[in-house]
Amino acid sequence: MPKLPENITDFKSQYESVWSAFEKLAEECHESGPMEEKTRRLVKVALAVGAGLEGATHSAVRHARESGASKEELNQVAILAITTLGFPSAMRALSWLDDHAGS
Repeated sequence: MPKLPENITDFKSQYESVWSAFEKLAEECHESGPMEEKTRRLVKVALAVGAGLEGATHSAVRHARESGASKEELNQVAILAITTLGFPSAMRALSWLDDHAGS
């Protein structure tokens, strides 16, 4: 498991019960419907890309790769963003995905 950013580690230490509740909520949301693991993880990549959140995109990509998503599937998420988010946003997403090219 990759090391969490320092601000997250600090938050976890300072607000243990809040972090625990957040983790429980995340788990409940993740398991709330019929989608398979890999599909859920690709959706999370798309949400992070759409929100323009680099750190969340990197985290979502790591989880997606762990669930079996291929580089080609991840790239398709970015390509699909062209007509919804615009070309610059899609190119930004592809650059974030390239950060994980070796993973």
